[in-house]
Amino acid sequence: MLTFTKHLPANPDAVVSFSLAMTADDRTRSRHRFETDAGEVLNLRLPRGTVLRDRDLLQSEDGSCLVLVSAKPEPVLTARASTGLLLMRAAYHLGNRHVALEVDDNYLRLSPDSVLQGMLEKMGLEVIEEIAPFQPDMGAYGHSH
Repeated sequence: MLTFTKHLPANPDAVVSFSLAMTADDRTRSRHRFETDAGEVLNLRLPRGTVLRDRDLLQSEDGSCLVLVSAKPEPVLTARASTGLLLMRAAYHLGNRHVALEVDDNYLRLSPDSVLQGMLEKMGLEVIEEIAPFQPDMGAYGHSH
């Protein structure tokens, strides 16, 4: 069993042993046990508050192994608006509810929630349910809620 204790930033030149697909929630866990597709057990033992991003690296405790973190596609709601102002208004209202939110020029992405979906649709946004990688914004202070 491998234990990973060091978080490294993305490095396209790194030689990795394998990739570990993780949901947005998984990437906020500092202590967790994962199983790879090949059945290998991995333990995370990272500093509390560590949040992993797509393409980040994890180094094993003994330094022998590097793992590439990938954002695992998961159920999400993707909201699009006819104007930038409408998209900003929606982001404002979701932010007031402390919703984990991925913000892009053309869309907002959040975890499925029927109440929030209804609110966004009433505001005039098009909301679709899909399976996609989810990268919530870390927030102004470098952490998520």
